[in-house]
Amino acid sequence: MALTHRKFLVGAVLASAAVLSTAAFAQVPPDHAINVCQSASFYAGYNSASGPYGFKRTLYYGDKVGHTRGAHPVYNGWAASFDYGPNDWGYMRYECLGGWGSW
Repeated sequence: MALTHRKFLVGAVLASAAVLSTAAFAQVPPDHAINVCQSASFYAGYNSASGPYGFKRTLYYGDKVGHTRGAHPVYNGWAASFDYGPNDWGYMRYECLGGWGSW
């Protein structure tokens, strides 16, 4: 009985740690930036095998976006980014992010 109780407690602690670490990551606000490319495709997601998927829209030079370097993922040059226009997340090319802290 004591072993079963211990396994339950260890499982509960690990589950709590996973939830807390995920919540902490999700609350990292994106750094303010702009799109520095003439135009950039903005996608819903990124798949490591096939690349970006779910085209959402085209972003143009100067559009306000966000990405926190070191906290939000970049896969093969595609950065998890926040589009402040419609206020949603997606992926765009990392080299199109610039003007950090400009607004």
